[in-house]
Amino acid sequence: MAARLAVAASERGSASLEFLTVGIILLVPLVYLVLAVAAIQGGALAVEGAARQAARIAVQASAEGAADAAVDRAVRVTLADYGVDADAASVTIECSAADCLEPGSRIRVSVVARVSLPLVPDFLALEAVGSVPLEASATQTVSRFARSGS
Repeated sequence: MAARLAVAASERGSASLEFLTVGIILLVPLVYLVLAVAAIQGGALAVEGAARQAARIAVQASAEGAADAAVDRAVRVTLADYGVDADAASVTIECSAADCLEPGSRIRVSVVARVSLPLVPDFLALEAVGSVPLEASATQTVSRFARSGS
């Protein structure tokens, strides 16, 4: 009986230490998961917003050359607002008609960007490991009154 009491006394407080150890081991990956999901969600919102704004600007342009420059500027500004590297993003513009600015034609803008995962060191930030590719597209129709004043 005295031996049991001596063993119980020597283990006093070890349950709280084990609880803290297991808690930390489970908490660190959970916090990283929340940070990673937040970064990916922010990137998804950035890419979607950039595609939507670029499509809106593309249908309101007066000439195709001006539309390309305005779309590029809109994508860069929108991605920069969300902290996404705009230099690594790619933009694709597709038209339903031969003349993109013909009234009634549809313009589809696709934006592809890579979002870096948080807390990944630079030497491990490989293209496939340290970032997630995100893509969004938006379609707008050129107004039928777009060239009525010309």
